[in-house]
Amino acid sequence: MSTAQHKIGSGFGARSTADEVLQGIDLCGSLAVVTGGYSGLGLETTRALSKAGARVVVPARRRAAAEEALAGLERVEVDELDLGDLQSVRAFAERFLTSDRAIDIVINNAGVMACPETRVGPGWEAQFATNHLGHYALVNHLWPAMRQGGARVVSVSSTGHHNSGIRWEDPHWRQGYDKWGAYGQAKTANVLFAVHLDKLGREHGVRAFALHPGGILTPLQRHLAKEEMIERGWIDETGALVDPDAFKTPQQGAATQVWAATSPRLAGLGGVYCEDCEIAEPAAPDGSRTGVKDWATDPEQAARLWALSAELTGVDAFASRS
Repeated sequence: MSTAQHKIGSGFGARSTADEVLQGIDLCGSLAVVTGGYSGLGLETTRALSKAGARVVVPARRRAAAEEALAGLERVEVDELDLGDLQSVRAFAERFLTSDRAIDIVINNAGVMACPETRVGPGWEAQFATNHLGHYALVNHLWPAMRQGGARVVSVSSTGHHNSGIRWEDPHWRQGYDKWGAYGQAKTANVLFAVHLDKLGREHGVRAFALHPGGILTPLQRHLAKEEMIERGWIDETGALVDPDAFKTPQQGAATQVWAATSPRLAGLGGVYCEDCEIAEPAAPDGSRTGVKDWATDPEQAARLWALSAELTGVDAFASRS
C-alpha cells in the first residue's frame, strides 16, 4: 500500500526550536487556538506563535493559572475549557463562534498521561476522553470557523501510540486497566483523528496533521512517581536527567507542532504523522520507537473511530458525508 509517510527534507531536525521553525514566517492577522497553551509545550507553542504575530486563544481548565502563565504575552486571550466535560467544550465553542472570527490554526496540545484509572462523563476512560474525545468534539463544534479560515489542525500524539491500537472491544478499559496501554490507545486515536479529519476537510482547505513532539520532561509527567521515572532511566536519585541528549528542551519540543501548523513545505499535504519537524517514515518491524504504526494511519480504522466518536459525543460536523 502506498503511503504519504515519507520524509520531505524539511531542513529542520530534532534540535530545532519553535522560534527557528517560525523564522521568516509572518503570522500577523492569523488566529490560533491552542489547548493547554499555558503549560509545558503548550506554553512554548503559544509564545512562539504570539512572537510571530498570531493572535492565540488559549482555552484552559485552570483559567487563573493560564492567565498568570501567559501574562505579558501579546495577542493572547484565555477562556475556560475542560476537555473532559462535553458541556464545557460546547460552551467554549459557542462563545468563540459568536465572535465571528476565522480560525487559521488549531493545535490540540492538552492532554493527560499514564494517570490512575479515572472515569469522566458517562464512565469514559479519562485519557481517551480527554486526549481524544474532547478534542474531537471541540474541532467539530468549531468547524464553521475552521472552514472559514482554511485551518490547519494539529493533534499532539506521541511514540506512546506504539503501545496500543484502538481496543475496539473495550475502548474505555473497563477490563484490565493499564495506564500505559490506555495512554497508547489515546495517542493512536490522535493520529487516526487527523487521518480522517484531513480526508473530510481537504475539499474545504482544512488539513490535519498528528505528531510526536519528542521526549521532554514537562508537567505531563505529573502522574508518575519519581521512582517510576528513575526505573525508566529518565532521572537519577537527585532528579537530574540521566541522559540529557535523550530529551528535548520545551522549546525544541514545541517545534514540530509549530512546524506542522505553519510550514509552507506542507502545503497540499495532510493526514500524516510527523516527528522531529519532518514527516515520519512508517515504523520499522524491529520494534524501535521511531516512525508511525500502521494501526494509527489505517483509513478504515480512522473512519471507524470517527463514527464511534460521533456516537459517543453526539456531534459530527460532517454527518451527511462521513
